[in-house]
Amino acid sequence: MLKAYKYRIYPNKEQKIQVAKTFGCCRFVYNQTLAYIKEKYGNNKISYKIISENQVIVSENLQIKNMVKNHHLAKSITDASWYGLARQSGYKAKWNGRKYIKIDTFYASSQLCSVCGAKHDRDVNAAKNILAEGLRQIA
Repeated sequence: MLKAYKYRIYPNKEQKIQVAKTFGCCRFVYNQTLAYIKEKYGNNKISYKIISENQVIVSENLQIKNMVKNHHLAKSITDASWYGLARQSGYKAKWNGRKYIKIDTFYASSQLCSVCGAKHDRDVNAAKNILAEGLRQIA
């Protein structure tokens, strides 16, 4: 039979501070880990939805390491975890028999209009150009 003993401790002021720091650190690590797991699960759901709804997925191969050097956008870029989403989309596309194409980093996707060659909204224009380049690579 196992015996259990209960002890009551009476820490002094310095010990209370040390205990509070230790438990605060543990709480911080737990919350960070929980956020990381939720983020990975969220990317999993997004990549599954993208793969299940489309036959061909085209994305631009972004240099995230260089983009993070912009200190104004660094936190937002790393929080988005683009690399993880692209990686998951790639292997899920293989599993489901879909085509996943990565466009070269140096392809000028936002520079030219996809129809007339003039300048328009950069994001919409880049998306059209990336899709056109991906479809061109398939053919």
